[in-house]
Amino acid sequence: MRHEVKRRLAARLVFFGGLLLMLLGCAFLLGTMAGISGISVLTAFLFIIIGSACAFLAVRLNKRSLYLFFATFFILVGFFLFLSSLRIIPLVFEKWWPSIPIFAGLALIPSGWHFYGVIKIRYLVPAAAFIVLGAALLIFSLDIVSFSFKQFILNWWPLLVVMAGVMLVLISLGTKNSPKDSER
Repeated sequence: MRHEVKRRLAARLVFFGGLLLMLLGCAFLLGTMAGISGISVLTAFLFIIIGSACAFLAVRLNKRSLYLFFATFFILVGFFLFLSSLRIIPLVFEKWWPSIPIFAGLALIPSGWHFYGVIKIRYLVPAAAFIVLGAALLIFSLDIVSFSFKQFILNWWPLLVVMAGVMLVLISLGTKNSPKDSER
């Protein structure tokens, strides 16, 4: 019996190793066809491997929502790095780094849904905050607006206070009252 379990485990490892090598080979093939260095493709693929490992752990372990967050985040970053290294997205890291909070916000949504079975506001509000923050920083990083981030903060700082208040109100509306609170 024990020999059969080890054999199944070895078969699974061989399967995932073969799948990993196939994907890595395809990534390098695309990279060499586009004249890209192997290091940039390997870096992007490393993020995808870490994300896939986190997805595997999310399935196998109890802390699924935490691993699901990391799986989604690393896979998004890996695919973005891969598309950037192939020059499909023609941006250097100095320009697209504000996408990282956007990826974190996008990764919070399935993580919260998996934990509760529905989309809860306690996950949705921080996710939206990360996405909005990343989008705002991306606007300044890509030079879409004509003024600087410093000028924006100096003129529009009250908007940050309003947004913080909106987030607090949404979080308070999303929390359920306990039965003791409804009796009072």
